[in-house]
Amino acid sequence: MLLLSSVKGAAAAWLAFASVVSGLGQERIISFNSSTSGSLQIAGGAVSKGQILVSSNDYWGVIRAAGDLAIDFGRVTGTNYTLSNGNSSSKPAAYVYNPVNNMNNTYYTTLATTQFNGPAYSEPSPKDVVVIAGTVGHSAVIDSLISSKAIDVSSIQGKWESFTSQLVKKPVPGCPQALVIAGSDPRGTIYGIYDVSEQIGVSPWYFWADSPVRQQKNIYVLPTKKVQGPPDVKYRGFFLNDEQPALTNWVATHWQDTPYGAGYGPAFYSLIFEVLLRLRANYLWPALWGSMFEVDDPGNQPLADAFEIVLGTSHTEPLMRAQNEFGHFYKGPWAYNLNNATIDDYFRYGVRRAKPYARNSLWTMGMRGTGDTAIEGLGVDHIVSMLETLVKNQREIMSTGLGVANIANITSVPQMWCLYKEVMTYIFAGLQVPDDVTLLWADDNWGNVRRLPLLNETSRAGGAGVYYHFDYVGDPRDYKWINTIQLSKTAEQMGMAYARGADRIWIVNVGDMKALEIPISHFFDLAYDAEMWGGDNTMAWAEAWATREFGPQYASETADIMMKYGMYANRRKYELVEPETYSVINYNEADAVLQQWSDHVAQAQAVYDKLDAAAQPAFFEMILHPALAGLIVHRVYIGGAKNMLYAGQKRNAANDVINEVLSASNDDAALTARWDALLGGKWAHFMDQTHLGYEGYWQQPMRNTLPAMSYVQTQFVSLAGHVGMGVEGSNATVQGDDQYHANSGNNLALPPMDPYGPSTRWFDVFSRGTKDCQWTASPWQPWVKLSQTTGTVGPSGDGDTRVYVSIDWPAVPTGYSSTVNINITTPCRGLDRYGYSAPMVQVPVVNRLVAGNFTKGFVESDGHISILGPHYSAIVPPSVNSNVTYHTFQNYGRTGSGVGLVPQNTEKLSLSTAPALEYDVYFFSNSTAASVTVFMSPSLNYLGDGMPLEYGIALYPQGSSGSPATMVRPVGNTVGANMPDGWGYAVADGVWGRVGNYTTSRFAVPQEGAYTLRIWALMPGIVIQKVVVDMGGVRPSYLGPPESFLVGRDTLGQYNQTSFLTEVGTVGGGGGGGKCKRSLGRA
Repeated sequence: MLLLSSVKGAAAAWLAFASVVSGLGQERIISFNSSTSGSLQIAGGAVSKGQILVSSNDYWGVIRAAGDLAIDFGRVTGTNYTLSNGNSSSKPAAYVYNPVNNMNNTYYTTLATTQFNGPAYSEPSPKDVVVIAGTVGHSAVIDSLISSKAIDVSSIQGKWESFTSQLVKKPVPGCPQALVIAGSDPRGTIYGIYDVSEQIGVSPWYFWADSPVRQQKNIYVLPTKKVQGPPDVKYRGFFLNDEQPALTNWVATHWQDTPYGAGYGPAFYSLIFEVLLRLRANYLWPALWGSMFEVDDPGNQPLADAFEIVLGTSHTEPLMRAQNEFGHFYKGPWAYNLNNATIDDYFRYGVRRAKPYARNSLWTMGMRGTGDTAIEGLGVDHIVSMLETLVKNQREIMSTGLGVANIANITSVPQMWCLYKEVMTYIFAGLQVPDDVTLLWADDNWGNVRRLPLLNETSRAGGAGVYYHFDYVGDPRDYKWINTIQLSKTAEQMGMAYARGADRIWIVNVGDMKALEIPISHFFDLAYDAEMWGGDNTMAWAEAWATREFGPQYASETADIMMKYGMYANRRKYELVEPETYSVINYNEADAVLQQWSDHVAQAQAVYDKLDAAAQPAFFEMILHPALAGLIVHRVYIGGAKNMLYAGQKRNAANDVINEVLSASNDDAALTARWDALLGGKWAHFMDQTHLGYEGYWQQPMRNTLPAMSYVQTQFVSLAGHVGMGVEGSNATVQGDDQYHANSGNNLALPPMDPYGPSTRWFDVFSRGTKDCQWTASPWQPWVKLSQTTGTVGPSGDGDTRVYVSIDWPAVPTGYSSTVNINITTPCRGLDRYGYSAPMVQVPVVNRLVAGNFTKGFVESDGHISILGPHYSAIVPPSVNSNVTYHTFQNYGRTGSGVGLVPQNTEKLSLSTAPALEYDVYFFSNSTAASVTVFMSPSLNYLGDGMPLEYGIALYPQGSSGSPATMVRPVGNTVGANMPDGWGYAVADGVWGRVGNYTTSRFAVPQEGAYTLRIWALMPGIVIQKVVVDMGGVRPSYLGPPESFLVGRDTLGQYNQTSFLTEVGTVGGGGGGGKCKRSLGRA
């Protein structure tokens, strides 16, 4: 089961030696010193140029990977090793195939036989052999070692993608000792080979991310037998999608066009296949929108087979045919009810073309509408019936085309049906899927699984899998520029999928792939070893990844940067950030967000500056560039918000903000230019994707544009004078009139202050005129303290001042409850004095304390109580014995962490069988309808609408017998292709609860006093990030009010509470949560 101590222990054990080994999460077999007795030196010392030995009868892909290892030794030591098959004068291994005639794609014919050549062989040199690699049953040398009992492969034989490696003395004549790698199948052998590559210091991302290779003179193999595999998930792959403009532009500038488009041919795909295998993945959905994988170049499909990549096609491309093939080469509509004969012929051709490569094929079944859309013009019942007939026909076509003995034996051919978007609802409408076909459930395109196996589905022969997204084009908006993935969210969602048995296929949409190296690595490592990297081991994974890519010296700091970035970028995708996203007047939210990003860039830049020059390009590509990009985007949009606020207040500084936003735009362009120039332009065009200027429409803008801003005419003074004043929580300005306060009113009130609330409030004094003006602020009470009592504002806006108001609480009379005025005066009065009197800031002050017997719990202030989900007072166990409890998911959600049920495969509970979270709270106000909003992660009804997400919630006076729970089902039904009501807001906001009343319940709070808030989550998918009780004082913001004062934790006069950055546990904040956490947290 995930999330238990054994998982934590596995990751901790790996990290214990992470500083001396580069293989991420792999059992150590390589050392760079001779301290371990019995080790074999394979580089340095007497080894001047080692040799890798394979057998000529092994798979071409194994021999090719062995050639990579020979080159990898050269990358590390400076001298390439040689490759031999033990025979003299051997020609390179050849993968022979008959290319399809891609000029006629409706009638199957092939062209003259051709071949892919493997790496060059050198003359045998047994004394130099340091590594022997081969596949059991397909390698003469390995089979000979098995026969002589020199190696024992019983632990891997017959298993999927497994290998064993060990030192063997005198493995072949003339070789005193070598590392022998034996694979259960070709990919098992390949993973064993690349295990050595990774551990000697060659990252899987050496090409795609320019990961530095650390030079080593001496390399040793440890005297330990290693057995690895099978992977936890059988098929692990990614989908190249939405590849225009970035990937296609890059491909088009590197390779000659094919007859049908950009140069998506073997030269490109060989780089894709290699990185998949180095990442211990095995499965690919090729690019589809502007290309046709099997047609663009006749070498593509056989090359995948040669590399030992399992080829598939996306959810909209059945039976190994690219989406664009039908429209290019066939007549009639893509509608099975109208054109089934033509479509069946289309399928037959696809099967015939793929037959030579069937061993490495995973067949997509079913059918959707044209161009990644739903089938149109038919009722659901008719669609279900038609699809069942369609799949029956597809299987007959496959049986005939593949030469399977009979239709019953088609069950041995790997098949999957991707239940994407509307297709999922057909299952609910009664669609029958053959038992051997894998049900590939999909997320909602935003990283939230829509459906997982029910108990009665776990025994299906075909099993289940998940199609996940790191990139998407569609509602509510595209996100396909750069990485915006929170690794902890991936671990939580995919951990739940694995726990429920969705372990046959994991495939993730990676868009252009470039810029998503980190989440891709994490996804594949989760899929390969869910037990090691699941749960809260994401921080440990990040540190291990950073160690592999950049070395141990800065790994901890780099991992912290990675985890912070995932939180900041994922709380709202860049494409969805707008001027109104973060509040510039409430809870200091926008400034706190900018502060986080600025600190993040400073931290990333500091590490970058300390790295060797060889490591800086990779660090820039994967760590520093996204940090800089994220800060720039938020400068643009928060600047746009400040401009609109300042322009409404008629501040001169509104124009300065325009210039600041223009400067940010220039910085954005310069950052793209820096990217394009990196390494001589190696990655130019990968940042072509537009990302500024989305305007209420999901599709990408055709050009980056800035938000609308307003310019203030500064040649003349404001009608209300040279000096203006605005306060926290309001758009209004005095002196003068505007829509935000009463006409002729010259007083603005700050939000209230009490001992349990924010330590400061603020007001701004600013220029609205044409000359320098002095101002003075004078409180009516001596215990009202100001950060500044006088200053000068001028036309340039340089003197605009934010004045912070604080209270000397010991000096405030006990029980005081009134408003204190602050006079704002200036001698700089002209004709405005005839229309407007001097303004005042009003400070509501309430000096109150909780009852003496309230010793722990959150306290109301400013008309609300705000609580971070994991800060519960207690877990109340259910009335029945159960191993179900609550677990804190670290580095998760929008600001810090979330709390949800474990084990993650728990079936839906009831109030009597579910544990409850209990929060102690204290109210000063009373209300007949206090609104309690639970900010929970945007999960969906993953067990179906018949078993929806649900929680119970109750609020009642402490010491009472309690009150009946209000039952809440936040997620509505899925109807057809439509998502549940409110889903678009939930995924954009990163929570249910910010928009709408989906997670809001109302309770009576009849009098002041202590209360108990109790929440029963009935399913693991409910992960609570924050709870806000609104007594009428909550103001608009994105992240909600900062966490309230907690008696028993916080100290009066010390707890800041001015923004979410001061919360205890906020990642990147100053309230004790500055650094990301690696522990499992409280359970």
